[in-house]
Amino acid sequence: MESELYEVAMKGDVPSLLELLKKDKLLLDRIMIGNHIETPLHIAAMLGHLEFVEEVLAQKPKLVREQDSQSLTPLHLAAAKGYLNIVASLLRVGPEICFIRDKYGRNPLHVAAMKGHVDVLELLVQARPIAAHNVIEHGQTILHLCVKHNKLEALKLLMDILEDDQFINLRDEYGNTILHLAAVD
Repeated sequence: MESELYEVAMKGDVPSLLELLKKDKLLLDRIMIGNHIETPLHIAAMLGHLEFVEEVLAQKPKLVREQDSQSLTPLHLAAAKGYLNIVASLLRVGPEICFIRDKYGRNPLHVAAMKGHVDVLELLVQARPIAAHNVIEHGQTILHLCVKHNKLEALKLLMDILEDDQFINLRDEYGNTILHLAAVD
């Protein structure tokens, strides 16, 4: 039955999801305690299936905090793809997931910034502005990532919102500020 659940997640098939849950009310609970690489919520978030995401969240909101084998949450995946509506749905259930880090130390704000999804980034910063201050490996800030990945719109948005000169001028462990990185490019 679990393999069927993953198939319907890939299709975003809400009626089939409801049918499966009618047959087995504990199906989503078993997913949470099982040894799975990712949950159906991860799959639906990554593939942009908004209605499926919302139904899973209604049935089992705790799945929003689950991490896959890369320590990614469904929010990391939706932020990486730029799915604004899915990001909004996930944030309604668990805004604190903005702080969860993947295996590289990146939270969903870092991922959205690296991909240049400015609308998603703005929503995430509004939900949990302090998450933008998380520093990742090598002492890099979200601003360092914007410059490194040439996402200047994201950088401008963050500088406008954060208005924190000390944070803006932080150096990574190599001594680079964002200005140093921009000059090298």
